[in-house]
Amino acid sequence: MSTHTEDNCGISGPQNGCRATLAQIEALPRHHGEIIPETYLDAMGHMNVRWYMALYDQATWHFFETIGMTPDYFQTCNAGAFALRQFIQYFSEIRAGQTIGVRTRVLGRTDKRFHFMHFMINETTAQVASSFESLGTHADLKLRRSAPFPGFITEKIDALIGRDSRLDWEAPVCGVLNL
Repeated sequence: MSTHTEDNCGISGPQNGCRATLAQIEALPRHHGEIIPETYLDAMGHMNVRWYMALYDQATWHFFETIGMTPDYFQTCNAGAFALRQFIQYFSEIRAGQTIGVRTRVLGRTDKRFHFMHFMINETTAQVASSFESLGTHADLKLRRSAPFPGFITEKIDALIGRDSRLDWEAPVCGVLNL
C-alpha cells in the first residue's frame, strides 16, 4: 500500500485502488495530536517505530475515556483492558517539527472484546503516515482475565460502531484480526 496526495487518496492498495481518502479519515474523531520532537527521530532521520506505538497508545487512552473506560473507572471497578493483537502499517515518513493527529474508527465488539483502528495523519504534509489496527479485551484485574464490558460502556461502544458502520468507506483492515 502507498499514500497519494495528488489524487487525495489517503490509503490505497495495488489491487483495490483508493481504500480511504484523506478527507474521509480526517472526518473521524481526533484522539491525540503532537508536534514531533527531535528526540523521536532515529538514525534515518525520521520518527522511530517505537514512537508510533507510544502515540497510538496515547490515542487509545483518550479513546478509552470517550467510552467510559477512565482512570476512575479502572480504579473503582478494578477493571482494565488488555491488548490481544495489533497490526501497524507505515505509509509515509514523519520528521521532527511536524504535527501528527491520530483519528479513530470503531469496527466491532463482542461481550468482552473490541476491534478498532487508529490512523496517524501527518498534518504538516497532509498525508496518512500510518494505520494501527487493534483487538483488545475488557478485563477483570482481580482475576487478571477477560471479562464482559458493563452496560454503560457497551452502550457507548455500540453508538460508535453505529456511527462508523454508516461511513461510506470500508475500513482498510489487515484481515487477520477477528473478534
